[in-house]
Amino acid sequence: MNERRIALMRILDSRKKYTARELAERFGVSIRTIQRDLDYLQQTGLPLYTETGPHGGYRALPNRLLPPLHLARDEALGLFLMLQLLENIPDIPFGSVRRHLSEHYYAELPQDVQGNINQLKDYISFRMMPTHVDAPHTSPILEAALNKRRVNMHYRSASGAKWTQVYPIGLYFDHGYWYMPAHSRDRIILYRSDRVINITMLDETLDSLPTLQEWLASEDSRVGIPSKIRFTALGARLAESDALFHNVSHQEGLGQEWQGHIPVEEFRYVSRLLLKYGPEAEVVYPKELRTLVRELLQDSLNPYLEDDEE
Repeated sequence: MNERRIALMRILDSRKKYTARELAERFGVSIRTIQRDLDYLQQTGLPLYTETGPHGGYRALPNRLLPPLHLARDEALGLFLMLQLLENIPDIPFGSVRRHLSEHYYAELPQDVQGNINQLKDYISFRMMPTHVDAPHTSPILEAALNKRRVNMHYRSASGAKWTQVYPIGLYFDHGYWYMPAHSRDRIILYRSDRVINITMLDETLDSLPTLQEWLASEDSRVGIPSKIRFTALGARLAESDALFHNVSHQEGLGQEWQGHIPVEEFRYVSRLLLKYGPEAEVVYPKELRTLVRELLQDSLNPYLEDDEE
């Protein structure tokens, strides 16, 4: 596609209406040349609407194709690395872009750049946590969040499937799953997107909703209990990849410790999280969390004790 046709596409993308004569004068070419350019753009996918008559002209329809990307070699390589990363994230919203860019844009690149991209596949890999559950409703969830719309969703919870109405505020991907924070009954509740069975967009909107980034940056309003967890050197290394305990600090003469505030409602979650550390982590306080960890360890040990009794 030449520069004139690219510029023509951008002009038509402004949603204004232009006659063929206006476009021809703007680019300093004949009306016949402009008409050939318009025919070419329509063939490549730009949806044009034509009005005949003295007040007619050309304009782009709403669901149009955007102008093509013009990237340097390193930028093109970076784009395809990002696409390879996205290939490992299941059910990404508007995910059809991956195949479109991988196939259509790749086909238009010079052969030497195509060769560089082919080589990259042998020298880089993204290891993501695998997941075997589908989350097919991420696109409508994100659309609802962008427009602050209420949704009616059929959700599979621990107590069974039920219908509920919420206002999604966004999506985030963590440890192989898509999570949807949503406003419900004056508070934000966290849902797993793969547990949404069906979803319908409603007309109601709520302009006071926070964005996902605002919610993530906000402080937890729940009262936290002062907590301390002591790690061995190996435990501290393991904790570096843990979202909760990654900021373990070294205390001279006391080993390596994590200190913070944990809401009582999260004690069961944190106690189970600590099981994977085994003897490499010890809850110093509070006593309630320490007791929960000890009970879970005992429950884990009981099946093996039964084998010994036999």
